[in-house]
Amino acid sequence: MSELHKFLFEGLPVRGMLVRLTDSWQELLRRREQANDSFPQPVRMLLGEMAAAGVLMQSNIKFNGALVLQVFGDGPVRLAVAEVQPDLGFRVTAKVVGEVGSDAKLEAMLNVHGQGRCAITLDPKDKLPGQQPYQGVVPLHGDRREPLQELSQVLEHYMLQSEQLDTRLVLAANDEVAAGLLIQRLPVEGEGNLAGRRNEDEIGLNEAFNRIAHLASTLSREELLTLNADTVLRRLFWEEDVRRFEPQAGADGPRFHCSCSRERVAGMLRGLGREEIEGILAEQGQVEIGCDFCGIKYHFDPVDAAGLFMPAGSQPPGSSSLN
Repeated sequence: MSELHKFLFEGLPVRGMLVRLTDSWQELLRRREQANDSFPQPVRMLLGEMAAAGVLMQSNIKFNGALVLQVFGDGPVRLAVAEVQPDLGFRVTAKVVGEVGSDAKLEAMLNVHGQGRCAITLDPKDKLPGQQPYQGVVPLHGDRREPLQELSQVLEHYMLQSEQLDTRLVLAANDEVAAGLLIQRLPVEGEGNLAGRRNEDEIGLNEAFNRIAHLASTLSREELLTLNADTVLRRLFWEEDVRRFEPQAGADGPRFHCSCSRERVAGMLRGLGREEIEGILAEQGQVEIGCDFCGIKYHFDPVDAAGLFMPAGSQPPGSSSLN
């Protein structure tokens, strides 16, 4: 079962979270495979790491809205997206326009010409009039501008810029598990600008965070993927006084969820206009729309399509199946 574990280090300004996506991650991949729309393995690993990172970041900020993690590449992977809702429902997708080898590295997939970007968008659930989503963008490199080796480099750099807080991330994914460990220095409490200045002054200098981050960095990808949370935390922090909270699992934990629906697709088709839809029908006999996130395909035959543009309550009978 997919789980999220939160913990604190007693007496130290350091918090942590560990997520393991198992059944939910496998369900997502299974749906893509059933739709004959699977991604190459390196892309699946990237999306798994993004899903784990998105859950960790959403849980960390406790935001009442969607957190959308996007990677815009300049190589064969032009876009990779992970979306996480406040209830930790997540979904991922990617747009692949070129060949991705079985052993392709991140630099070769995303940052061939050094123009790749990572964007994190916070889209409020209940927007006020005129309110726009918040978005932060960073280049695809770590804080030292080294070549892109790990997605965690980019996200650590983002959180340092956006929150002025030291963060250490360890991410890993395969076709069975997507997992992540986050260690972060707690912000200084206080009034306004003074607390902000103290947070910036502490960057890289807090001995407790540096020690615990170093311990976290010794965790291998294989260990993160194969060991349960209890074993990971015990092996890494057996000398620390760790206060753990009740794990979030099941209905309260991370899980695959796609918000697509026939109604949403119908609204999108109305936006295209009657003339465009009639042109597709004349050429193909039906309109087929596949969800980029879960692979479900929605079909609209000529009767369905005619109903899209009729007044409410006057749709013709006998519409086709939902998908």
